[in-house]
Amino acid sequence: MRPRCFAFAYKTLSLIALLIGSVSLFAAGPTPVATYHYDNNRTGWQSNETALTPTNVKSSSFGLLVSVKLDDQVDAQPLFVPGVNITSGSSKGVHDVIYIASEGNTVYAIDAEAGTVLLTVNLGTPVPFPLGCGNNGPNVGVNSTPVIDVTASTLYVMAYTQEASGPAYHLHALDLGSLADKVSPQLVVASHKLSDGSTFNFSATYQRQRAALLLANGNVYAGFASFCDFAADKSRGWLLGWQTNSLTPLPANQLLNTQPNSPDNFFLASIWMSGYGLAADDGGNLIFVTGNSDYSGGTYDGVTNIQESVVKVSPDLMLVLDLFTPKNVNILDATDADFGSGGAMVLPDQPGSTPHLVVAAGKVGTMFLMNGDSLGGFSSSKNNVLGQYAIGECWCGQSYYVDPSDNIGRVVSSGGTSVIAWKVQTSGTPSLAKVSNSPSIGGGQDGGFFTTISSNGTANPVIWTVSRPDPSVSVTIYLTAFDPSSGRTMKQLFRAPAGSWPNVGGNSNLVPMVANGRVYVASNKQLRIFGLKSSKAKK
Repeated sequence: MRPRCFAFAYKTLSLIALLIGSVSLFAAGPTPVATYHYDNNRTGWQSNETALTPTNVKSSSFGLLVSVKLDDQVDAQPLFVPGVNITSGSSKGVHDVIYIASEGNTVYAIDAEAGTVLLTVNLGTPVPFPLGCGNNGPNVGVNSTPVIDVTASTLYVMAYTQEASGPAYHLHALDLGSLADKVSPQLVVASHKLSDGSTFNFSATYQRQRAALLLANGNVYAGFASFCDFAADKSRGWLLGWQTNSLTPLPANQLLNTQPNSPDNFFLASIWMSGYGLAADDGGNLIFVTGNSDYSGGTYDGVTNIQESVVKVSPDLMLVLDLFTPKNVNILDATDADFGSGGAMVLPDQPGSTPHLVVAAGKVGTMFLMNGDSLGGFSSSKNNVLGQYAIGECWCGQSYYVDPSDNIGRVVSSGGTSVIAWKVQTSGTPSLAKVSNSPSIGGGQDGGFFTTISSNGTANPVIWTVSRPDPSVSVTIYLTAFDPSSGRTMKQLFRAPAGSWPNVGGNSNLVPMVANGRVYVASNKQLRIFGLKSSKAKK
């Protein structure tokens, strides 16, 4: 990965917002955004947004409300919890809170309306330019999006710190009201037997924790990757888990490459996904995508080396249950064309004989539609999937919503520089049909970007994007909004500067977050809060 970069019924009169596993449903009021892309399926769909519509999201009525200074670059998506009782600091009381974690290892609790910093905690000295990799830097601290258990009032965050003995990862369980550790932070350690019987030990020096954390099955899960493919002889793809209450490590883990040797002493099979989150299906099984391994293009076997694949793993991390590997896996390895540059999205349950669907895409720009109950395995002659679709190069991840015009689901892809909406067709063999696409959102970095969809049930969908910078022009990033129901070519509703990204050597994998009538974009040393201008006047 060299730097280029639920059963769910929607045929109802109104839809309940999607929330993650252990978070309770709120009958009224603002909906928490407690995990990456809103839910464990990673749909990116905020279906409880009542204020923002295609009619009022325009420059005359919508725009920047406030900017908040932060200490460092932010790669993690902002999270939101309403009605938090802040019990520490000078701003005690109940607030709607935005939680942000920076590469400086600082966690912020920020008032979601005023932008006032309520609390901060620093979790240790970040690691500067790990192994010389500037992909996320100059510091690497909190690289992944944390996850929140709202009912337990706990924020789980993975901090990367420079210790006297070298780099280390610690998993923290922070109290939402005070940002204090609820239990002792858990030092990340692991070991796994290789196929020759020798033991391979986890080393924080060589492993990047980049994919968003997952809260499911009473556990917190994290995937690990490499730093710019550097020290590939010492870095491999790990999947680890911890019990939520105690942070006790799960007895089992997954090492995606257990081969003791390879032609070029180059291993990997990393879980990175450009920061997209590990997903979970209805059964709590974990689904993710892996990246490249030895560039000899001959080490794949789907057992001891599971590179370039969509992988399903049991909740206890003991079993690889299923996988899909593209037929050109060897070419992907040889050309550093990671399938794992993008994440896997689990669609909400669909009608028909194949209710469980998964989509994923990577650097090559092919989006695969898979049966979630039988991903497709591997064949050197064909891809045993339901369909494959060109979306443009993808350091990105898909989203999903239900369109009000026909109450049928849409997959939203964002490869290249354009958004495409695909209708989910479930009669017979499931397939996707392109129904609309956006104008280019611009940006000069590597292919793809990330999206969020806001709507009020199915009404008034808006697709939100954050572009990557074009360093030949400026390091400015832009928030853009589209109306996906406005015809074959989506109407652009709004576009404005949303921050900056001077680290052009590493992709800005930024996800706009919508909550309670506002849109939050965290970037380099700042959080920008957008909303209806009338809401600013009322404060």
